Amino acid sequence: MTDTNAAPTEEKPTGPIRRWIKNHPAIWEFILFNVLSNISTISRFVVTWIGTAIFVSAMGLTAPFHFLIFNYPESGNGLGGFLTFLFAEVIAQVVNFFVQMKWVFKSDSSFKDAAWKYAILAVVIVVVNLVLPGYVTSLCQGWGMNAGVAGTVASV
Repeated sequence: MTDTNAAPTEEKPTGPIRRWIKNHPAIWEFILFNVLSNISTISRFVVTWIGTAIFVSAMGLTAPFHFLIFNYPESGNGLGGFLTFLFAEVIAQVVNFFVQMKWVFKSDSSFKDAAWKYAILAVVIVVVNLVLPGYVTSLCQGWGMNAGVAGTVASV
């Protein structure tokens, strides 16, 4: 017979990994953040490869592109390189927002409240990541790398 008046006992994590996670939540969150950030990195690489194939190789959009702080010479894949990195960064930041909000931090804050803050941060990240690749791609191609490999290196 079960005692219905007994105080409920707290369930303990079953395995050693679950116990470690329970005892070290901040470290686990840090590990999860870094591991799951690779989802956006993979997204960035895939879009970079597709963008290079479409904008640079297929369409030949390699005319130099210079606008404000952006410098994409022909050796840096020009306009095609800029468009490729722009699309890759936007997709990566959107993926990262949802992964971090829902899976890492398990945030229950509203999309509207979190999105505008992340958008400001993402714009800064995107601008920095759009400025550097033109220079890095040009440097890598100067070292003999093809457009696809140079674009991938510049995405890192």
